[in-house]
Amino acid sequence: MGIGTYIKNNPTLKRISLWAMIPAHEQRPRRWISWFINPFFHRRGRGSIIRRHARLDVFPYQEFELGRYSVIEDFATINNGVGPVRIGDETIVGIGNVIIGPVTIGHHVMLAQHIVVSGLNHGYQDVLVPPSKQEVICKQITIDDSVWIGANSVITAGVTVGKHSIIGAGSVVTRDVPAYAVAVGNPARVVKQYDHQTKTWKKI
Repeated sequence: MGIGTYIKNNPTLKRISLWAMIPAHEQRPRRWISWFINPFFHRRGRGSIIRRHARLDVFPYQEFELGRYSVIEDFATINNGVGPVRIGDETIVGIGNVIIGPVTIGHHVMLAQHIVVSGLNHGYQDVLVPPSKQEVICKQITIDDSVWIGANSVITAGVTVGKHSIIGAGSVVTRDVPAYAVAVGNPARVVKQYDHQTKTWKKI
């Protein structure tokens, strides 16, 4: 049994470890974790850029990967506290984006401004307990290669966005979007699909 598994299975050790890594009532790592621990656990590709005012709430017990020549712009927030965040090569995470794992983003993806991609939800079923105190529910989000997501969109937990699909600005994506499609609206629906035989985008 590895030390990580041993700590997870021991409630006292787990509580102490979390206290050592995370300040009370916060969801970000202590500075010593960011400065001295995370660089040994997380992978950054050659030429990748994390802007000065980006917020990385990343922890060593979950994966964080940033591919070659990818950029995380100012005021974006990345959080891998409840699931890994993997970002491919030559991908742009735009200004003010919020990405909460578990999330996998492919290569050559464009995320415009103020997009929320969150694999995390809070339970709400027990009306005697605030949702913030209820069990968290995590579902993997996958954004495939060459996707373009317009500004102010929301990608909800459990969704897959297929290769070379376009999500219109302001859309709320609550279900899977197939490859080579254009989806818009709240909730988002597919309005165009690429026809590989005629090599044209056809309205649906």
